[in-house]
Amino acid sequence: MIAVIDYGMGNLRSVSKALEFVGADVKVTDKPGEIKDASGIVLPGVGAFKDAVRNLNERGLWNPVIDDVLKGKPFLGICLGLHLLFEKGFEFGETEGLGLIKGNVVKFQLPFKYKIPHMGWNQINIRKNIEFVADVRDGEFFYFVHSYYVQPKDEDVVLTTTDYGTEFVSSVAKDNIVATQFHPEKSQKAGLKLLENFVKMVEKS
Repeated sequence: MIAVIDYGMGNLRSVSKALEFVGADVKVTDKPGEIKDASGIVLPGVGAFKDAVRNLNERGLWNPVIDDVLKGKPFLGICLGLHLLFEKGFEFGETEGLGLIKGNVVKFQLPFKYKIPHMGWNQINIRKNIEFVADVRDGEFFYFVHSYYVQPKDEDVVLTTTDYGTEFVSSVAKDNIVATQFHPEKSQKAGLKLLENFVKMVEKS
């Protein structure tokens, strides 16, 4: 079973339905015990970094997520779920994240012609070939909605980059962690392929 974590923020239904479509047994939950029993974790999310940190703590989910990831359970973060992996976010002040990947989450500073948030379809540039991006072509389009982006301290975690007035990191991979800035569940065939690849990773773990 794959647990989609419900912390009061995010498009839980579309994420869970997309995972079910590619064959996953999915449970949307905010119960630490059910997350612990799951074979894989998905942390989706839309909204502010500070609010997400508060909600995860209030629901008693913060430490269970960290513990399970450190134990090697496959983890997929989507959008805000990517941001939360990092050490600090700077939306509405400075807030500490889960700290599972070194680096910060910062706001776009772009030339005037580039609108913020970055919204719509854009391409990914694949930096390393791992199972999560198997059978996804370099230059494929995915759907984005975000005003902040991640700045990893370690280049080795960078899985894909994307250009939008500047080159930014659009997904990361580290050990059992994969996480995307874009929304696979809104990205049609290519997005479903990524989710299918994640399900395979969970089944092999």
